[in-house]
Amino acid sequence: MKVVLAYSGGLDTSIILHWLRENYDAEVITFTADLGQGEEVEPARAKALAMGVAEDNIHIEDLREEFTRDFVFPMFRANTIYEGEYLLGTSIARPLIAKRLVEIAAEHQADAISHGATGKGNDQVRFELGAYALSPDIEVIAPWRLWDLNSRESLMAYAAARNIPIEMTRGTKSPFSMDANLLHISYEGGPLEDPWTEPPAEMWRWSVSPAEAPNEATYLDLSYECGDIVAIDGKAMSPAAVLTHLNEVGGANGVGRLDIVENRYVGMKSRGAYETPGGTIMLRAHRGIESITLDREVAHLKDSLMPRYAELIYNGYWWSPEREMLQVAIDHSQHCVNGEVRVKLYKGNVDIVGRKSADSLFDEKIATFEEDEGVYHQGDAEGFIKLNALRLRNLARKRG
Repeated sequence: MKVVLAYSGGLDTSIILHWLRENYDAEVITFTADLGQGEEVEPARAKALAMGVAEDNIHIEDLREEFTRDFVFPMFRANTIYEGEYLLGTSIARPLIAKRLVEIAAEHQADAISHGATGKGNDQVRFELGAYALSPDIEVIAPWRLWDLNSRESLMAYAAARNIPIEMTRGTKSPFSMDANLLHISYEGGPLEDPWTEPPAEMWRWSVSPAEAPNEATYLDLSYECGDIVAIDGKAMSPAAVLTHLNEVGGANGVGRLDIVENRYVGMKSRGAYETPGGTIMLRAHRGIESITLDREVAHLKDSLMPRYAELIYNGYWWSPEREMLQVAIDHSQHCVNGEVRVKLYKGNVDIVGRKSADSLFDEKIATFEEDEGVYHQGDAEGFIKLNALRLRNLARKRG
């Protein structure tokens, strides 16, 4: 049996690698993705080799551009947030990982894929819904739902009994469960399990405290084409370079911290803290350019669709026909979302202080408070108001 394992090289996936061999007599192929998590992924190769994985069965891939271009940017065209706050940094990475798992499985003619997501979280759903949507007959092995290794101590004992090479962490281990990619870093567990406890100041890794951010504002000019940022301050950049730069500048200005309790798809509430500096800027700036380039009813319809779109991503339905249908409508709305937005970053705040576009629908002749040269006849408003008030007046008479 051949199994493709989503492999980080850490404790959990190293044990899963051995467990798959022990319980399935499996030939294991490892897949490690660089999604911009800020840590070297190449050491996973040495760890896999030390575990006896053949060189040809080790896949380590830099997916930062594909991740940003094909997943993050399309999501931000919709101004997507889940439950009014969460920018979906973890959720949006899972469909790409699922895609590569099944593609590598096809390349190796593997029988199954495997992942290290637990049976209490959303990620198991996201990985597996994505895998089944792309490869309906693939087998999925989820060890956390099958084995009895339910604590770090039991994992360490399993590793020691089987001589599995595990690096012993020196110093103090972080109390948080963290996940990072180019869009965000998340923190769960430890003191965050009490929703009354404030996240400790030393927890945050990507951003300075807004109170300690520079006393001078930072300005950025973002250039848009069809709803995507293509340049910053006049310099053309690839999608991944855009997000990397915005993370750096945003983090330096205290932008993008979030502390929320969210509703997981599997039924429980979960408290998490997030740093999404680049994404926070992107969301505000995109709404800024849309404010002058989108028709009112298109903008309002798009906003009404966004919560459903966000829910689909959060719950793992990126590869579903309904998400693809919504994406077509969203992308169609972006054809004229071109121009520039000027953003002001100051002590955790993101303010839009300028916007311009050759496709702007803003008409100064109509909007002016000065004499309007007969473009807008104010007397016309009387009939408009009376027609819209007709049902309200009739209701009041009936009830009166």
